[in-house]
Amino acid sequence: MPDYLNVASESDLPPEGEAREFSCGNKPICIANVNGVIIAMDNICLHRGGPLGQGTIEGNKIVCPWHGWQWDPKTGEAAHNPNAKIAVYPVKIENGSVMIEI
Repeated sequence: MPDYLNVASESDLPPEGEAREFSCGNKPICIANVNGVIIAMDNICLHRGGPLGQGTIEGNKIVCPWHGWQWDPKTGEAAHNPNAKIAVYPVKIENGSVMIEI
């Protein structure tokens, strides 16, 4: 059975169309509400280390605030290069807790 770690409370989740930064142990995580779906992915952009949780959401992509790289929150792939990929984590919400599988 997968191990899910508590990252936040449901009340801390970003509203639709926004992303936020959270910590899971010492790992920074981006949690975003993309078109009403809560996603979790690595918070560090592969380009120059920008914080994705401080970025914006355009359409169905998370956009790094530093240089505009766009990331698919379902696959973790960069929009311009599917070989550039960051980790995406399964999310579940139970009893008001947001948990991700790492």
